[in-house]
Amino acid sequence: MSAEPLIAGVDEVGRGALFGPVVAAVVVTVPSGFARLWELGVKDSKQLSPQKRQKLSRQIQRDFVCRIGYATVKEIDRLNIFHASLLAMSRAIGKLPLSPSLCWVDGKHIIKDLSIPQKAVIQGDQQSPVIAAASIVAKVWRDDLIIRWDRRYPDYGLARHKGYGTAQHLEAIDNHGVTSQHRRSFSPCQSRLEHDCRTICSRVIEIS
Repeated sequence: MSAEPLIAGVDEVGRGALFGPVVAAVVVTVPSGFARLWELGVKDSKQLSPQKRQKLSRQIQRDFVCRIGYATVKEIDRLNIFHASLLAMSRAIGKLPLSPSLCWVDGKHIIKDLSIPQKAVIQGDQQSPVIAAASIVAKVWRDDLIIRWDRRYPDYGLARHKGYGTAQHLEAIDNHGVTSQHRRSFSPCQSRLEHDCRTICSRVIEIS
């Protein structure tokens, strides 16, 4: 009897945020392990409370092979968020200590130059327990990172909105400008930078 194939599921989080990296996680199991993920209560991370996500992330990392990858703010601004998201997923998979037989990728697009077979799964975090597990691990890892950065940038309310474009965050950007961890290619940050540039230029003209 042949051994079961190893199936990897990969997902990213933070794609729509204004602050911080885009983060991906990959989780690997055999098909018979899917039942264990369902039993744990794994589903799309957005449908779970923060407390439930924390608990599940610990269980998933204890019982399954998991790895994290990310793309920095500078890479997001240089490549665009689409390519940076694929880069984060590729980095997560590249850290695996084993080679899966197949990788299921959340979304419409596969990862360029990946050395293992892959399949794009639309709404994969709702369709596949292994992709949903990856979404949970990635979400918890990124949220923990942003909460730590909240202590470095206390004026932005990061612990509350995790870097997304809430009214509170947009107001903070208006009042305090952008930090080194803000995505300058994203419209709200870009608008603030352009405003600051116009202000500086006008002052230079007045002085001259």
